[in-house]
Amino acid sequence: MGWNVPVEELIHIPSHWLSFPEVDPMMHYSLGLLYCFFCVAALVGNGLVIWIFSTAKTLQTPSNMFVVNLAIMDFLMMLKTPIFIYNSFNKGFAAGQVACQVFAFIGSCSGIGAALTNACIAYDRYMTIARPFHGRVTRGRAVVMLVFVWAYTLPWAVMPALEIWGRFVPEGYLTSCSFDYLTKTPENQFFVVTIFIFSYILPMSLIIYFYSQIVSHVVNHEKALREQAKKMNVESLRSNQQQNQVSAEIRIAKAAISICFLFVASWTPYAVMALIGAFGNQALLTPGASMIPALTCKFVACLDPYVYAISHPRYRVELQKRLPWLNIDETQPQSETTSAITTNVSTDSTGTPD
Repeated sequence: MGWNVPVEELIHIPSHWLSFPEVDPMMHYSLGLLYCFFCVAALVGNGLVIWIFSTAKTLQTPSNMFVVNLAIMDFLMMLKTPIFIYNSFNKGFAAGQVACQVFAFIGSCSGIGAALTNACIAYDRYMTIARPFHGRVTRGRAVVMLVFVWAYTLPWAVMPALEIWGRFVPEGYLTSCSFDYLTKTPENQFFVVTIFIFSYILPMSLIIYFYSQIVSHVVNHEKALREQAKKMNVESLRSNQQQNQVSAEIRIAKAAISICFLFVASWTPYAVMALIGAFGNQALLTPGASMIPALTCKFVACLDPYVYAISHPRYRVELQKRLPWLNIDETQPQSETTSAITTNVSTDSTGTPD
């Protein structure tokens, strides 16, 4: 049946999607409205993160450069949603091939860039918590790492856009676009495997390794402290101030781990779908099924900044200062109200939250 695609645009549409019945218009309208919500929630949330982390002196640390970069990636991901919304309310491939290429290019940059940025955040947490005596990530090192993130990310978006290797095509309901994972030629299958390894497996492996090391270190450290306290016949070796610091660190670590978990959970369906398309039974990839990974990715881009808003003490303090009408109840970190020495110790120990 027809898919509301202009005749001159049919050449760009994989025949796989055209073999399915045309989508119910109400599905298009429902997704268009849902994406309107995603767009507003993500742009506002990530915009606040970028604004506050970039302007608040207490948050301008090398570690938080990764937080800002992740928010930029999520912000970029949602900047392309007007194309999807326009296509949805026009029930098909209305924006055309140029808009499709723009949509997929931004999606590739933001998705792969977010993956590597999450790996950088995991590495920073690892160095701060598990290997504090080897030196924290400095501003110079953070800049180098972020330059690498962008330099690593761009070729994966440029090559398909210029059809040097792979290509961008419409998918699912033909309202969104991604790289071609349906063409079963050796060259395209090799492209799918390569981008799967270097844009999904590699960053995910780094994330899992660094956070597993953090958990192992924390468990062993707490066990050693309890044993030492037992030998000294005291309840705890930590002062109240140290307990507060640890509590803040745990909240921040939970936020970072939550965001990285959300990344893995959101991009795994896309990775699986690409492998099925390239090597498996393509009949499993219905237009509706293909929309599930797209929705999970957009949902996570909306959720990331609010995870920080809930779990990041100093970010909540800055929100409280600048937007008092939000009625956020967050106590000023004790390290900021004591001595400069205490402040420096807190900064060294918390990394990302500062």
